[in-house]
Amino acid sequence: MGKEAFVRHKQPWNAEEAGKLRLLASKGQGLKQIAKALSRSEESTKDFAKKNKIAIAKKR
Repeated sequence: MGKEAFVRHKQPWNAEEAGKLRLLASKGQGLKQIAKALSRSEESTKDFAKKNKIAIAKKR
């Protein structure tokens, strides 16, 4: 049971999530905030954004 850190782990992205990612990214949200808002891992969020050419602001 310890493996389920992320509820949506390995689940395909849907159009609603993609839209939300684009919106948050366009507002200058960082990877951490976007991943949290989508209940996705930062890795998954980053990979999806990269595949779909969505720029995410780099925040330190």
